[in-house]
Amino acid sequence: MITPARLSYGVLAVTIILAGLLHLGTPLLVVLFSYFALRQLYFLTKRKWLALILFIVVVAGIATAAAYLTRAAFLALPDVADTSIPSASAWAQQRQIELPFTDFESLREVVMDTLKEEAHYLRNVAHFAGSTTAALVFTVIGIVVAGSLFLKTGLDPYRGAHPVKNNLYSICCDEVSTRFRDFYRSFATVMGAQITISLINTILTAIFVFAVRLPYAPLVIAITFLCGLVPIVGNLVSNTIIVFIALTVSLKLAIGALVFLVGIHKLEYFLNSKIIGDRIRNPVWLTLIALIIGERLMGIPGLILAPVVLNYLRVEMLTVEVPPVPEEVESLNR
Repeated sequence: MITPARLSYGVLAVTIILAGLLHLGTPLLVVLFSYFALRQLYFLTKRKWLALILFIVVVAGIATAAAYLTRAAFLALPDVADTSIPSASAWAQQRQIELPFTDFESLREVVMDTLKEEAHYLRNVAHFAGSTTAALVFTVIGIVVAGSLFLKTGLDPYRGAHPVKNNLYSICCDEVSTRFRDFYRSFATVMGAQITISLINTILTAIFVFAVRLPYAPLVIAITFLCGLVPIVGNLVSNTIIVFIALTVSLKLAIGALVFLVGIHKLEYFLNSKIIGDRIRNPVWLTLIALIIGERLMGIPGLILAPVVLNYLRVEMLTVEVPPVPEEVESLNR
């Protein structure tokens, strides 16, 4: 008969495997990040409902800011293109490179013609729209799940009403809750290291932003820190915003910003392996291998979850005592 403890390990393993096979890594990460944020707000406020309200306000503010920045980017794109394309054309002419566009309208026509030539254009557009909608729905579901877990943890809320107190269901629920609680603690440990990485990234970015006198410098630095709390993906988002703002100034500044930020992005791989590796007490080479395998199996969510799984396995194995083999016992007796 399978013991409740072994069953709980199986449930956790199946959850992680299904998240990879069914491409559900994103909602799993949303649950973990949301619960982590709620726990930090509760630490500050000491009231769960107040922490939940503040969390909802922060999420609503981030969603509003994202929508505003997206709309502003679309509205500013023609002006940015009209400013940047002449510089790009002059640069190309100096090197005898012929570009297929001369202004924003011609660039848009080239892009549309290229898309129309694709045989599966409409299907790709529909697939992208469906994927985006599904991601938004899963994000909302993940936030709701994290909120419900934060308000009332446990898989068996009506345990006191069961006629048999130490029944198999309740005991299995306790074991499963313990496994997921330990997994979350591993995630919180990695997030503590990620805060350090985000601070380093923000300081380097701030030096660059103030050195080139990029517009909206305080806002850019704040976005860089907040986005940096999300490994890899956060840097991609903040880097895109910085390059776009630099593009509004000049094409040369945008290229310089892109080169600088790509260098920081590559540096983050080693920062992840070094800082997170030290925090979870794993060697750098093992953490790097875990990052590569996680990215191959689950993409960006796997890249984020890899150090968490690695730390969880180490912590769990440290609690298991292995009896000595007979040869070792004989040698000790001698």
